[in-house]
Amino acid sequence: MHDGGFAPWTRERTERIERVLEGLLPLASDPPARLHEAMRYAVLGAGKRMRPLLAYAAGELTDADPSDVDGVAAAVELIHAYSLIHDDLPCMDDDTLRRGRPTVHVAFDEATALLAGDALQSLAFGTLARGHASNVAGACAALADAAGSRGMAGGQAIDLAATGTTLDEQRLTAMHRLKTGALIGAAVRLGAHCGRVLDARETRALDEFVDAAGLAFQVVDDVLDVEGSAAALGKTPGKDAAQGKPTFVTVLGVDAAKAEAGRLREAANAALEPFGGAARRLRELSDWIVLRRR
Repeated sequence: MHDGGFAPWTRERTERIERVLEGLLPLASDPPARLHEAMRYAVLGAGKRMRPLLAYAAGELTDADPSDVDGVAAAVELIHAYSLIHDDLPCMDDDTLRRGRPTVHVAFDEATALLAGDALQSLAFGTLARGHASNVAGACAALADAAGSRGMAGGQAIDLAATGTTLDEQRLTAMHRLKTGALIGAAVRLGAHCGRVLDARETRALDEFVDAAGLAFQVVDDVLDVEGSAAALGKTPGKDAAQGKPTFVTVLGVDAAKAEAGRLREAANAALEPFGGAARRLRELSDWIVLRRR
């Protein structure tokens, strides 16, 4: 286990996942070169890498070697990258800025962006299938569930259908447990499963952490969409309001949304108590999720 502070740990793990992703992605010079260039553009050198960090931190709960977590951390990040490409397309959120630079369909074209997302999703499952997980089939099934119609894709469908309507807090929460929380949950659970087997109490505790931390991330995202700048966020602020999307800010108001994020942070950290000091990095990531400015 890394004994340094949070910043050195995140830097080391971020550099680690960058190397892993670099090695997994096809070279930009390999045909079809434009597609491979778009894939690399979408994945490398940008992003917070929060999901891989959560996977590595969860691996520390179960004494997993980081090398055994590499594959699941990369697979989850590849799914996340594919989802961002597709979310930004004109048929979805129609955005032009992501991670501080033009979105993939702007930098390349719509067809290339669509294919890059498809290819990254395939690469994610290929990476899991060739990885070191003790239960490869189970890991692939868990990621598929998190990314599919009962997870991220389903949440996006509900979000698109809700544009211009009003959702209450319960329905909004249910939507984001799918759209955002499912993949965050997969990162944590898959990372933890790279080490020793969790007992029933630990499994419940991890589920409680995932529920709270995943929702907290979305609540803070909604606040930042109102209060953040394009330079800080790396994406277009105010987009949700302009499109008439229901958010935690439109439902609760800014102050109440911030208070809810704080409550969720406390709940996430309380859920980790059974793990003691092994949960240090997950606690620190939970704090970062709520206190971040981008």
